[in-house]
Amino acid sequence: MVENNDYIKTLAEALKARAEWLEKSELPKLKDELRAYHTGFASLYNLYLKKGLIHEDPYKHEAKIGELEVPSSASFSEADKLDQLTQRLANYDNQLDFLVNFYQFSAEFLTMDRIKRILGLVRYIDWIQLSPDSQSPVTRAVAEMTNQIKTGSDTLTMSVITESLSHLNKSFNPIVGYLRLLTEYQRENYKLNLRDITEGMPQAEVANLPQLKKKYVQAKPGSPFYPDLVEEVIKEDYSDEGPELRDAVLKKLQIADAKPKTVKAPISFKNILLDGIQGLGGTAATFIEILAKVDENQIILQNKKQSFFEKFKRLMMQVFNKEPEPVIYDLEYIDPIKGLLIKEKVNFNAFRGDLERKIRTLAPMAARGAGASKLESIQEEQLVGFLERNIREVQTLHKTLGALDEFFKTAVDRADREKIRGIKPELGTIKNAIVRANAKRHEYSAQREEEEQLRRLGVSPQT
Repeated sequence: MVENNDYIKTLAEALKARAEWLEKSELPKLKDELRAYHTGFASLYNLYLKKGLIHEDPYKHEAKIGELEVPSSASFSEADKLDQLTQRLANYDNQLDFLVNFYQFSAEFLTMDRIKRILGLVRYIDWIQLSPDSQSPVTRAVAEMTNQIKTGSDTLTMSVITESLSHLNKSFNPIVGYLRLLTEYQRENYKLNLRDITEGMPQAEVANLPQLKKKYVQAKPGSPFYPDLVEEVIKEDYSDEGPELRDAVLKKLQIADAKPKTVKAPISFKNILLDGIQGLGGTAATFIEILAKVDENQIILQNKKQSFFEKFKRLMMQVFNKEPEPVIYDLEYIDPIKGLLIKEKVNFNAFRGDLERKIRTLAPMAARGAGASKLESIQEEQLVGFLERNIREVQTLHKTLGALDEFFKTAVDRADREKIRGIKPELGTIKNAIVRANAKRHEYSAQREEEEQLRRLGVSPQT
């Protein structure tokens, strides 16, 4: 069948071009949207923890993920509600983190099974129709918790809720759109591989699905068998409408902007920097959780330290609107570069104010879109400086908070130590964000250096 051979060759070329286009153009966008989606959820997840609506899962940071798995969506009783939500939402956060930080975004890796898993994750909670009347028990419970937080919340918390829900809603449709493009590619790629077996076979043998499945499994062990795609191959290769169906497939795989460009735009590595900035922005929710714990610890320590006269004096200063005396803590930490013990006096109130201001700065950085449009419009050189400055500032906060955590644990009486809320898990999350942001900064520098070397050699970098 010469005609069939020609079609298979043309289809293979079209799929190769399509895969390259997906990996260069669409998959980076998909990853950005998924990262924004995870950032939105992580912010809400931390608020649910802060308000005590769910508990911290003790096994969350020990979980090992080898492949994406959608958490259970089964119904649960009111008695099991707290435990089930604690486990499921911790698992959901882990799955999204694994997806955006460790999953491979390539046309070959993102098979139809993996596309289905990603789609299952983004549909796990219906953020667009987040209602206590939802048929989904998880969506219903999340809607109730979110409404509960909104009642009487401060401006900063309401801002986090609004921004988070906005990211989740805005990212959903683009994610589904990119997954649809991937699905179209994978279906046609599957049919191309299927033709390795059906080529030259009579239609009756191809239509014998049990026999064909046996051949397929032997030829491609581990690959799933899709009867509906076999039906499509039969129609395209053996029916009277086959030529028309084939033309429709090739037309669907065409790339709109595949025409050669006479003028090449300068290479931009801005997305690498924006990825680093976006990752740092995601720490805003974690810092909010830390701030709540630090405030509680500070109250415990101050109540322990203050005599009746000191408490009365503090009350009078509040009544007459006088500035309270500064709370100075003597902190110690190990300099990570020199390895020396550093002692530092920290004005707690001033430090707390710096932390609040930094949270307000980080929150808009968490995702692409309206909040980050200003960043996306500035020059790469400015973005480099912006990223480096924020890395330094977050590192400084991380260092001081680590020292403050140890200080609170040792400064209170032994009887009060169980009341002190530790922040090591949150500090670990921030440390990981700093590491990833630094990796993006180094990646940008390496890409820029490589481009400059190519230019010095007279080689035109590919766009």
